[in-house]
Amino acid sequence: MTAVLIPVKSFHDAKGRLSETLNKSERSVLMRQMAETVIKSSGSLSVWVVCDDDEVASWAESKNVSVIKVGNPGLNTAVEKGVSTLEEAGFSRVIIAHADLPNADNLQQCSEFEGVTIVQDHKGDGTPVLVIPTGKGFRFSYGPDSFAAHTLEAQRLGLPYRQLFDPKLSFDVDEPEDLKFIDH
Repeated sequence: MTAVLIPVKSFHDAKGRLSETLNKSERSVLMRQMAETVIKSSGSLSVWVVCDDDEVASWAESKNVSVIKVGNPGLNTAVEKGVSTLEEAGFSRVIIAHADLPNADNLQQCSEFEGVTIVQDHKGDGTPVLVIPTGKGFRFSYGPDSFAAHTLEAQRLGLPYRQLFDPKLSFDVDEPEDLKFIDH
């Protein structure tokens, strides 16, 4: 059984690096739209949002998505808690997909490999999508050079891994120049 886990930060504080181009309200709307795209790209898979924000939790529930609330902020902590919750719920594989993938269209393809699947971001160092088997003790290293760190983690655990090249899943929005590459 495969689940999709989408970590979502507060919409209110979303995408601060875009503040020179978009105001707070526009960034919030953009973040919601991108997160909805990621949910839709999950197809028939079970979708879960992990968050530390009540507004995000209510939004996710309104989209018929299950919510995992965390008390401590931080992406690695949230993903760790989300994956352990999904493992306890009986899922054997988790697709961790970031909420800022405006062009995502087929997350299900990521689960067609038994080991670890890593989608590298368009800048070459991040991990916008990571698929792991549960119960293996995978340690998350989101942040600078997470692609290399997640590759090394799969090697450390002796898990088969692959890099999946997908331009729609590798494109995340971080900087103002990224806005011009959003499919409309």
